Formats: sequence, structure tokens, C-alpha cells
Amino acid sequence: MATKTRDIAFELKSLKEDGSFEGYGSVFGVKDSYDEIVAAGAFTESLASHKNAGTMPALLWQHRSGEPIGVYLEMKEDNIGLKVTGQLALKTTRGAEAYELLKIGAITGLSIGFVTREDSYDRVTGIRTLKKVDLWEVSLVTFPANDAARIQGVKSIEQLEDLKSAEQYLRDAGLSRTEAKAFVARVKCLGQSDSDGGELQQIREALSSRGAVFAAT
Repeated sequence: MATKTRDIAFELKSLKEDGSFEGYGSVFGVKDSYDEIVAAGAFTESLASHKNAGTMPALLWQHRSGEPIGVYLEMKEDNIGLKVTGQLALKTTRGAEAYELLKIGAITGLSIGFVTREDSYDRVTGIRTLKKVDLWEVSLVTFPANDAARIQGVKSIEQLEDLKSAEQYLRDAGLSRTEAKAFVARVKCLGQSDSDGGELQQIREALSSRGAVFAAT
């Protein structure tokens, strides 16, 4: 049976200096560009098989089996989707490149490689639901076909080091360059501190609630 690939909704929760990261590799109930939905529990048996064998799905570059860029340390299903924790191999050329591209937002997607074991098809909606799959690998990809399959951020709020990085964080969150600059400028005007440190702390506090970002722009 041939291995298929599917772009999946991915939200990177953190990317650390040592190359470790965590986030959601798949969100249940989201229709992709192939009119397919991954059902809750679809990965359960596959992950159990990997655990029993002492293995993990591969962390690849662009689905190329000859280009691993690190390893996955943990994968588990929760009520949201497939939660993953991985480690990029920073001492390898491709792993280091992947890290840098993630940081600047040049790479914004993940895609799974799998074999379908059980599915169902709704003739009315034209949607196929994947109920059970064998997960072989999860790749970093450049062009995810599904607009939802985008990395939402490459830094946690606590990792913001200066006003420039705060502006980039806002752009990664979905604001335009003009909107991000306007938000930072407004904080600077309203700030009580003359230092970047004081203004940056106010930005962190505002970003702790996403709603504050869009209300201020």
C-alpha cells in the first residue's frame, strides 16, 4: 500500500535555542485541501505500535527519506489533536538550516506521511474521514497546500528580546508590517518607561492576551 502525504494544521508552541520544539502536528476535525478530515483517535494504534517497538515517526525535510533533520521525542493524542515534541539536529547542515528558516518564518508548514488503514466517505459532502492511519513520518515543508497548515509562531512571548523581535512576533501572529509597527509605536507612546526594556515588558503583557493585539491596531 502506497504512503500518502497530507498537509496538516500545525501550531508551533515553542522553538528553543537548542533546537527543541513542541506544538500540534495535527488538529482533529479540520478539512484539508484533499477534502479529508483526521478523526480523533486516528493515530492511537500507530503510536502504540511505535512505542512497543521503541521507535518514533521520522522527522524529515520535505518528505525526503534520505534527509532526516532530527528526531521526535514524544507524540501523543489529546482532545485537540496530535501533540508533538521534537529535536532538530543543529550540528547537521539541514537541521541547522531548518532551525534558521523556522525562526524567520520561511518554513511555515508540516505534512504527514502515512498509510490509511480505515476511513469513511460521505457522498453528500464529499468528505473522507481518516479513522485509522499508520503514521510513518512528519515533515517540515515549504508550501503546505492547506492555508490552515501554517506555523503560528516561532517564539514564546518570554523569548522576545527587543522591540524588533516584538514587531516580528506580531507579524508572525498575522498582522501586516504596517499594523505591527503601529502597535509597537503605540506602546512606545503610551509607555511610562524611557527604556526598551520597560516598553518590551508592556508588549509582553499585551500579547499575553491575543485580543489586546488586535484591539490596539
